[in-house]
Amino acid sequence: MNNFRKVKEILRKSIYFGVVVSFLAFVVSCEEDFADLGSNVISNLKFDTNSIEYDVTVENSPLTELQTDNITRQPGQYLLGVYNNPDYEKLEASIVSQLAVTSGLRVVDRNYGADTTVVTKIDTVYLKIPYQATLNGTTGVYEIDSVFGDILKPFNLNVYRSNTFMNEFNPLDPTKRNSYKSNDVFEKIGTELNSTIDYPFIPNESDTIIAIKRRSHDDSVVRTDTVKITFSITNTAPIPFGRVPLDKAQLKSLLLDKLESSEFESQAAFNNYFRGIILEATGNEGSLLSLNLNNTNTDLIPSIEIYYTNTVLVSGNSVDTIIHKNNSFPFSGFKVNTFKMDEKTYPNNNEVKIQGTAGSEGKLQLLTPAVVNELRSKDWLINDATITMYINQSADTSNVPERLYLYKSYNIGTSEITSQIKDAYTEANFGGIGGNLNRDDNGKKDHYTFNITDYISDIVSGEINNFPDLKVKAYNRSDEPFSLSDTIFTNFSWNPKTVTLFNSLNSSRKPVLKISYSERK
Repeated sequence: MNNFRKVKEILRKSIYFGVVVSFLAFVVSCEEDFADLGSNVISNLKFDTNSIEYDVTVENSPLTELQTDNITRQPGQYLLGVYNNPDYEKLEASIVSQLAVTSGLRVVDRNYGADTTVVTKIDTVYLKIPYQATLNGTTGVYEIDSVFGDILKPFNLNVYRSNTFMNEFNPLDPTKRNSYKSNDVFEKIGTELNSTIDYPFIPNESDTIIAIKRRSHDDSVVRTDTVKITFSITNTAPIPFGRVPLDKAQLKSLLLDKLESSEFESQAAFNNYFRGIILEATGNEGSLLSLNLNNTNTDLIPSIEIYYTNTVLVSGNSVDTIIHKNNSFPFSGFKVNTFKMDEKTYPNNNEVKIQGTAGSEGKLQLLTPAVVNELRSKDWLINDATITMYINQSADTSNVPERLYLYKSYNIGTSEITSQIKDAYTEANFGGIGGNLNRDDNGKKDHYTFNITDYISDIVSGEINNFPDLKVKAYNRSDEPFSLSDTIFTNFSWNPKTVTLFNSLNSSRKPVLKISYSERK
């Protein structure tokens, strides 16, 4: 590495690690001179600052599958529902999850005498789906904030019992952790658990309470309970939640009648008996919910809710006591998001489609070998390097991602290896690689800009000689590295948003790599 590049490397390391801060301050204050750096002395150097632009080749890169389980890394969100935009692939998102049980559950809490009979009546059984919502400070009402698509039209929702046992470790190699993909198929056992087949599900932020009619042994209503969900004891504003009526007879047989059996002796025993719940969304219209299944408040996690009433009869039909009960079975343990996509083929034109989940990404080629050799022949200090990609504003921009993300991708045999671009972790405290949405002067969604200064610097300096493809995707929080040493990229995607970008065939809004540099006069 020549003297000029040594200067650059020392400066960059001083920024990253806070080394020789006073020396750095001195260097910044000197507009044109460097002195006594390393073992060489460079004095009275004067520089010109300039920039150069290169076209970036971008093409569609469809996805077929993604890792969507929580075994090795917890996805931030899980999707449920249907998103059907004619410009993109139709998405049907379903959820598979284990259920949590509490030890010592009993339908009847005490033993009665021989002259006593306890009659159990199920009042209601439903699937509870709490929405993600934000409290409106003006109205004091929670408003749903994580729904995409047409919320006025329903999608079909069916609930099944899963017969696929979810393992933490790979059954073929128990020394390795297991993983589940977005296109994995989970075996169903029995018929639908919902009382209405193809239940028409529409999210509604007015659904904040449910009235439970409590019934005695003769089916007469003895009282009505009002059930709501709140964020905390002090914040009593009701949170909206969806509810899907379930089949009383099936849930009584599968759960209530088994409470005191060996299947409920432990969580492991229950997981082997009731291996999971499948929420399957289908249809050609409707909306897509983004759900938080990792909430520390268990009231805000989806669950199966069973409300029932025990009527204690003595001496035949004389009512002694009426006891109202509720058992809750929240989603817990291993969870998987499955995506059914319509595998749309996009034309080879001037557009690139970016769609979250297992939709489509973009594949970028930045610099040809000839351009790299040309750059290396120059004695440049790379000050800044950015990629700008422009949105086709004539396409649907109603649900564009607020941020896109870049990562490296290359193949070893048939396996795709992915890793972080250097700037993602070296510049983590300064925005990483960027990729945030920018608007034009009229407020229209216009472009995304990525910062890849370190990556380009390493190419120009010769520090790296392999140039894998870069891929651009809809951003998720889990995309970013956890630390300065975290170079691994795991491609999760629960972000369903979509955007159409221009590629290099568009003359005025084509993607551009801009390199700003300094050179000796």
